Amino acid sequence: MKYQGKNLSDFLELPDRDIFAKTRPFYEFTEELINNEYHHWSRILTSPSEHRVKILDRYTNEEREMIMMASNNYLGLTTHPAVVEGARKALEKYGAGAGSVPLLGGYLELHKELEYKLAKMKGCEDAVVFSSGYASNVGCVSALVRKNDVAINDRLNHASIIDGCSLSGGTLRTFKHNDLDSLEKVLQSSEKQGYNGKLIIVDGVFSMDGDITNLPGIKALADRYHARIMIDEAHATGVIGPNGRGTPEHFKMEGQIDLVAGTLSKALAGVGGFVASSKEVVNYLRFYARSHMFSTALPPATVGALIAGIDVIQNEPQLRKRLWSNIEYMTSNLKRMGFNLGNAETAIIPIIIGDEDILKKVSREVHQAGIFVNSVYYPAVPKKLSRLRLSLMATHTQEDLDDTLAVLERVGKKYGLI
Repeated sequence: MKYQGKNLSDFLELPDRDIFAKTRPFYEFTEELINNEYHHWSRILTSPSEHRVKILDRYTNEEREMIMMASNNYLGLTTHPAVVEGARKALEKYGAGAGSVPLLGGYLELHKELEYKLAKMKGCEDAVVFSSGYASNVGCVSALVRKNDVAINDRLNHASIIDGCSLSGGTLRTFKHNDLDSLEKVLQSSEKQGYNGKLIIVDGVFSMDGDITNLPGIKALADRYHARIMIDEAHATGVIGPNGRGTPEHFKMEGQIDLVAGTLSKALAGVGGFVASSKEVVNYLRFYARSHMFSTALPPATVGALIAGIDVIQNEPQLRKRLWSNIEYMTSNLKRMGFNLGNAETAIIPIIIGDEDILKKVSREVHQAGIFVNSVYYPAVPKKLSRLRLSLMATHTQEDLDDTLAVLERVGKKYGLI
């Protein structure tokens, strides 16, 4: 293989007078992956995103069924009757689009209702909705962090948070993942350097490792060093907490976190993002978060589905109970087999492999066996922590789980992973 051992980072900086020059070797790289059946990105679904899906397989050019272990549709709401009905009613009443940005002519009563429900769900005074979770993080951080401020990030925070910090003009500092001693050292040095404001930013549930942030410890340090806290609830909303309200509820800290952000595209099964906070902060973000101010408001059907989704999370706790039953079953069996799951404790389950060549072969065989799983390579994670990444749903059946475990055990033994 011409590009053996190469990864995405190798095609990022290829200086040339033609800015398109870097695209040609990268195209050859992806074609080589396809020829060896190692390319498992952008698989085309021909059915809804459910526990089992149909795809158009690029290697056989035929439609086939697969067990979906790569969707963030944690509660199965993409096809929940109440959610679909919420979308249908909104579409019929308000049409296909909002027609404008929220600050001008695109703010429907539906948007107001969604923001009210999100604020209530997150224990905050108000909330503002964005066109995506990426946009909410970029907009919030870049609006609030300024030239003489510092944003202090867990090293495993989502890329959208890092991008928001870069756009803000403030200083970006990081601390070791979920390490309070490391965080305190950064806070101490930030005080010595005389920054104006300090914003600690963490994911509630980390997207690659599936572990939960130490929110009580972070809050204690934030109070001690006069810092604000922002938490990204993308993978926590609907999943953790007695009522699925997320990380602050999980730790009995609702109303104590300064900024609660997140996406609407995972357990809520739609698209969009939000930031919930005090009424003063939310009002400020409406005017200074550029990704909100200059983006057309969410389509009515999406908003109608999201409103219904919040109601389902509140009114059907059995979905979350079923999800956690599936999580416990899968993690216990994978650990029993001997797989390295890192610190996984939620619906995201990484299977650490650490050798990218083996990961490619494992990924190919798992795909051939009909299990739809994501492979994660460097630079998304360190090379020694390359992995398969499973995402569980409440709608996975016992047969889905057992079939997946059987394939993983067979492949794990073949390649010496267990």
